[in-house]
Amino acid sequence: MSRPVPPPTRTTPPVPAVIDNAPPRRSKITGGLALFVCAACCALPLLIAAGVLTSAGAAFLEQTLLAVAAGLAALALGMWWLHRRRSAQRAGTGCGCGNTGCGC
Repeated sequence: MSRPVPPPTRTTPPVPAVIDNAPPRRSKITGGLALFVCAACCALPLLIAAGVLTSAGAAFLEQTLLAVAAGLAALALGMWWLHRRRSAQRAGTGCGCGNTGCGC
């Protein structure tokens, strides 16, 4: 006795993994703070002209504000990179370039 032939099974193509490339909220906030500190540094000449700061105080404040702005910008970029890396690992693409693009 012969058995009936099973119907052909359809295979669905694999769903491409979605990697979140948008910066996270914490990175946007840190980048905004870096922008605010940079704007405050640009306002120092106005504060000197208004007599609020002396030139010695402004020189010290300028160096401090530049260092803080650079640190915040580096921190924001690091958080964005870490977010993209974790998103790529959650999507299962691992680290590197695959069919869906680069994940790290």
